[in-house]
Formats: sequence, C-alpha cells, structure tokens
Amino acid sequence: MYTLGINAAFHDCSAALVRDGRVIAASEEERFTGIKHGKRPVPFTAWQLPFHAIDDCLRQASIVLADVHHIAYSFDPSLLDQSAVTPEGGILLPLEPSRHGAAGPGHSPWDPLFLCYVVNAPRQLAAAAPLHLAGRFRGMGLSDIQERWVFLDHHLCHEASAYLASPFQSPAVLTMDGRGEGVTTSYGHFSAGKYTRLKQIEMPHSLGLLYEEVTRYLGFLHASDEYKVMALASYGQPEFRDVFRDILHLDGDGGFLLEPARLDERLGPPRGRGEPLAQRHMDIARSLQSVLEETVLHMTEWLQRQTGASELCMAGGVALNCVMNSRVARDGPFDRVWVQPAAGDAGTALGAALYLDDQLRGQGRRWVMEDACLGPSYEDEEIEETLERAGLKYRREEDIAAAAARLLAQDKVVAWFQGRMEFGPRALGSRSILASPLDPHMQMRLNDLKDREDFRPVAPAVLEERAHEWFDAMGRAELHSPFMLFVYDVLPECADRIPAVRHIDGTARVQTVRREQNPRYYEVLRAFEALCGVPVLVNTSFNTRGRPVVCTPRDALEAFYTSPLDALAIGSFLVEKQR
Repeated sequence: MYTLGINAAFHDCSAALVRDGRVIAASEEERFTGIKHGKRPVPFTAWQLPFHAIDDCLRQASIVLADVHHIAYSFDPSLLDQSAVTPEGGILLPLEPSRHGAAGPGHSPWDPLFLCYVVNAPRQLAAAAPLHLAGRFRGMGLSDIQERWVFLDHHLCHEASAYLASPFQSPAVLTMDGRGEGVTTSYGHFSAGKYTRLKQIEMPHSLGLLYEEVTRYLGFLHASDEYKVMALASYGQPEFRDVFRDILHLDGDGGFLLEPARLDERLGPPRGRGEPLAQRHMDIARSLQSVLEETVLHMTEWLQRQTGASELCMAGGVALNCVMNSRVARDGPFDRVWVQPAAGDAGTALGAALYLDDQLRGQGRRWVMEDACLGPSYEDEEIEETLERAGLKYRREEDIAAAAARLLAQDKVVAWFQGRMEFGPRALGSRSILASPLDPHMQMRLNDLKDREDFRPVAPAVLEERAHEWFDAMGRAELHSPFMLFVYDVLPECADRIPAVRHIDGTARVQTVRREQNPRYYEVLRAFEALCGVPVLVNTSFNTRGRPVVCTPRDALEAFYTSPLDALAIGSFLVEKQR
C-alpha cells in the first residue's frame, strides 16, 4: 500500500511516500525549482502543489501517481472559518484584500482565497502538473484522486511526524509552529500504539509568529531567517527580557498567552534590511531567545507531569531552534529528547503519509528515522555525463574520501556531493561544504564564500564514537546528535584545536556521524583525523546566498563555479579549480 503525503498550504512545500509503514522517499520542492522554501510565504500562492517533489518520490519508488492508494494533505480546510462561503458555494472576497483589515486576531483578509485554493488542491493535482512531469501524473482523473484524498489536521501531521518517526516507544509529544488551521501548539502522548492530544493553544497565541515578528523587526525575512535571529542572540545580553515577558505570559497550566507585540512602541524603530547591526539588536534577539526557552521549559514540565513519560519528541518550526532544544534537553524534565529533522512544515508531508498509513494498516510502527537521506541520488554514470557535457577537467578517485581529506588538510574548502539528498533544512553530509576546523579564520572565510552575515556560526561534524572527547555530552556517556539540532559546549581543552566551529558563546551545533548512516562521510572524517589528529570537520550546506541546497549534479557545478570553492567531490569524481 502506497500513501503519498503532501505539504503545500504555507511554505516549505514537500512530498513524502510511504509503503506499508516504511518511508520510501521524501523531498522538498525548493530543491528542484531553486525557489527557497518552495514559494514566497504569502497566502495566495497556496494553490501551488509540490509537483517536482511528488514526481521525485514516485520516481524513487518506480511507480506513477495511479499506483498510489491514498493521498494525505497536511491541512484541513474544514477547520477554517467558513463564514466567507456563500450559500451557492462561492467565496466573498474584496477586490483588494490587502486594503482591508483582518476580521480579528489570527485572521487575514486573504483567508477566503486561501480556503478556496486549499479546497481545490485535488483539482490541481489532477490537471496542473507541468508538461515535462506529466508522464508520472497521467491516468488519474479528478474522481480517482478525490476517492483517495484525505485532508488532515496540520498539527496532527506535525505530531505524527515526531512520534511515528522517533526511536521512542511511549514519548510525550510537543509541537510548536506559527499556525495551522488555528492551532499553534499541541501537547500529547503516544502510548500503547495510540496517540492522545492532551492540550492545544490557538491563534493568536503563537511562539512561532512572535519569533517571526521579531525576525521582521530586526530586518530579516520572516518565515525564512529566524535561524539568523537565534545566531545573533549569542552576541547579546537579555536587556529586554522584561519587555518580552510583558508580551508572553505563562498561564500556570503549562500554556502561555500573547499580548500584541507592538515592537515599535516597546523597543523603538525597527532595523531596516541591510542596515548595520547594533548592540541593541543583539540584545533584543537574546532577550527573545531567553524568554522562548523559559516558556518552553514551563511547557515541558507540565507535559511531563501529565504523561509521566521519560522521553519527549518534538516537531514544528520552533523545534528547529537548536539552542532551545539543548536547554530543554539539559534543564528540562525528560531523560531523552528527540527532534524530527524536518521539523518545519516540510515535515508535515512525512507526518501526513505516516499517520494515514498507520491508521489504515492498524499494525503498528515499522520504521524509525535513523537518518534524513530520503531525497534523490545520482549514480556515477549520470554524474560523469554531466561533467563531460560541461567540458570540465576531472578525475575519478578510487577513494574519494581520502582524496577529499588530503585537500581539507591543506586548508582547501571542498564541496561534498554524495548519495541521497537530505530531507529538511540541514546539510548532513550529502550536500555539504566541508572545511578544516583548525584555522580560526575558516568561519569568516566560509561566510564570505557563501556571502553570509559574519555573525553566523558554522557547525562541526564529528565521528560519533569520539564526540564526547571534544564536546560536553551533558553528563551522558555518549553524544548522539545525527541531525544537527542541538548545541553542546566545546570542551575547554579542545577549544583552541577546533576554533572554526566554536561559536562566540563557546557552543557548537554538533552533528555526530556513524559509519552505517553515511559510510563515505564517515570515511572522510576518519581520513582527516589520520592526517591532522582531529576527528572533526566544518560542515555547512552546499548552496550560495538566497538559493536552496543543491540537488542535482548540474546544481552542484553551477554553485561550485559561481563561488570561491576550491574543489568538488561529486560521486567518485574530483574537480579542482586551477588557481
């Protein structure tokens, strides 16, 4: 039984395919179209389905759409306000919605059009596939699609993406994002094969939307650059913490309430995009981050008391905040914390497919998300064909990991393109830029190479069995962090040896690497250690500013030759620039 999950309502459009309880593929639309997050975060593009991502999932399974038994869409329009729907089945919409104020907190003047587009998603799937992809979409008329189509609660899909993918048997579940149909936060418990939602928080009370609002205020792009605010926070002091406590109130029952932020009134004029960053901006970011962390700790304490669980799994865009995750893991009430690596809206396609499959099979879980490599891969034959067509000089290496390690030991920056692409926002060793952590100037060099802000850190990848020798494992005998979703202190005795990956606050966003998860990536770390004595490499995503992570060999070549990278290790081939 094949179940296709689709996310398209807001941003990070994606698709996932499950066969009898096991995930076959999961891909994000941005990787194929080059449009970051799949589309601009505005409601009137809600119609746009992730046709390329769906096509990739079908291709990986060697099937066509007509072979899919069930289709789950991670948003339920029946949960939206229907007051704009006329008795004749139309919608009431002003000619210029943006000239009209919202109907109330949590509402947008575009909501009727948004509702219309979501309701019509099956028709889009039946008739709007791009011509060059149409082959895999033929043979399914609208009636066939409607018979197989299910709209699912957005936060239920976030929840399922966590508890049905996690390694835990009976976890508490916490999801936090901007908004779904109306819910912004949910608490639950997965036990004895059944999930129960214990509590939810609804619009306009949203941690994700508050973080978005501050992101805009600080001159960054909302629903895109929140991770920059998190990085900036490390440079500040919580001077404005009381301001955010006035905005964000704990309710004493595991929840919170939000007052209108009115940031201009409370904090003064906003920063314009591209204007210099002042200490005040850093302090605002730190204050927001501090209050977010204390709020989520309050939430997890309530959730643990309600469930008695020793393990927690999380999803939703807020769960991509790795500094907050680490605070929950270190200071919270749970023994273990797991975060689904595509925690943002992309992951709801995964959750939708897993949930519907689980409900229909009724035979329990059959899959654990050990890694995030669920996207497309390219064989050496296809890669070499691309290199030949481009007329490039290259050489085939018997041991590409050893060849890359030699260049890294010479302080060369190497683009690393291997195996199946990652699902989710983190590059985890399939589409990465690798560099030596030994040079204290490497962070600045990489930020310049990618045209990024100079305050942004770069992350370390480390052999998992050696990780506890370099990073504080928070009292545990081992450090297991395969998805780069937690930060750890760099051990003081190691700080001078790997300065490039140590953030200003002494932490690093660690990725631990096992051989069985990614053999070639593991081997390049081993080879670098043999040459330099350090089992750590810098790992940042293989992309250039404003572009998604590269997907295809052609994408890799374009990014390689439009940036000052030194070498490209792609499949079994090595391409070096002539300096």
